[in-house]
Amino acid sequence: MAVNGNGGPGYASPQEAIKAEREKLLYTVALYVGTGVEKPDYLATVDVDPESPTYSSVVARTEMPQIGDELHHSGWNACSSCHHDGSKSRRFLLMPGVRTSNINVIDTQDPTNPKLHKVVSGDEIKAKTNLSGPHTVHCLGSDIIISMLGDADGNAPGGFLHLNEKFEIVGRWENDHSGMNYNYDFWYQPRHNMMVSSEWAAPNTFMPGFDLDDVAAGKYGQSVHFWDFEGKRIAKSVDLGGEGMIPLEVRGLHDPESNHGYFAATLSSNVFHWWKDDDGAFQLEKVIDIPTIDVEGFPVPMPSLITDILISMDDKYIYFANWLHGDLRQYDITDRSNPKMTGQVWLGGMLGRAPEVNGVEVQGAPQMIQLSLDGKRLYVTTSLFSSWDNQFYPGMKEKGAQMFLVDCDIDNGGMSINSDFLVDFGKEPNGPARCHEMRYPGGDVTSDIWM
Repeated sequence: MAVNGNGGPGYASPQEAIKAEREKLLYTVALYVGTGVEKPDYLATVDVDPESPTYSSVVARTEMPQIGDELHHSGWNACSSCHHDGSKSRRFLLMPGVRTSNINVIDTQDPTNPKLHKVVSGDEIKAKTNLSGPHTVHCLGSDIIISMLGDADGNAPGGFLHLNEKFEIVGRWENDHSGMNYNYDFWYQPRHNMMVSSEWAAPNTFMPGFDLDDVAAGKYGQSVHFWDFEGKRIAKSVDLGGEGMIPLEVRGLHDPESNHGYFAATLSSNVFHWWKDDDGAFQLEKVIDIPTIDVEGFPVPMPSLITDILISMDDKYIYFANWLHGDLRQYDITDRSNPKMTGQVWLGGMLGRAPEVNGVEVQGAPQMIQLSLDGKRLYVTTSLFSSWDNQFYPGMKEKGAQMFLVDCDIDNGGMSINSDFLVDFGKEPNGPARCHEMRYPGGDVTSDIWM
């Protein structure tokens, strides 16, 4: 059950939640780290109402109070986990800075003019929890948990930060993280007492940029972890070996009765299906494998580099982005173990398939994606992480990143790039900026975990 983005108590069903599609705004992380522009990162409020005169433009910019955060992912203070409490609303958007470890709390009571509410100091987080590098934010009833990628010095394995509803530091969430080599994303399913987490690398490894020697040295993750959610400890870890290098985004099905989900192994360019069987044992299987491609000048056969993945609200389609190859894919997952590809579009990338789209030279390729609740509009941004952008797509530093809209056929499958929508962050007032994760004020397919 979702929480009303305008402050209401919550919808009675996913069907009612779809009515939140009336929302006409999209909050987008925008940043200057690694561009040479000495300005704070900011929250860009984008008009996504086709009937509006300011359609596909940034209508508000909420700056952070400090320079150098590297805003990356974000999450709401309230979600379906507190549907029973009418006093809770999806009002505050938490925006962590991966580099500073600050948690910037943004008040969206006025959806068109978000304001800074509070900053949870990264220095205080490090001092109280020995954690740094905040990443994924999930509501947990009235409280909030955030995956942390490193310790206070930027070393692995990290852990999970626990904040209360006043955004005060409670401490570390987990009771025991034995078995976890690295940390990254997570998804929990309380009905089944399970949580699944993935691994990237220690901040000290990924922040300077990508080095193949670090992979050979075992400095990147290749395991996923199934947690005893109530006990706050790992129940089973699975080393995926070479088939599962750098497992990143984790997504569960939205049906609260289901214990199935998917994640993508970025460097191996594979998608895995996970579930809990009738005996309560955790299972996984590889269901999609994107072949590498020999590209002149690239040191190894080029992986597609799957960087983001999501599941439609009706659990019918899975979407993911191939950041090096440059394509965005749609698969029908009605048969959970046998996804069927139903759509594909090209945006930028290193294969040269679509260097220009909607009249602009694409900087980067499909990276972060966000889907509307009705499943018809898929938004995509092209920046991954500042140092990685500069390494693989150096033109982004001077020209900025872009946001595009892909129209999705939810009945028969299929995708097409919307020719009327483009937000070019290369034309921002303070200079070219990067754009990363996106959130709908009224809810989207990655905001809520259904109870």
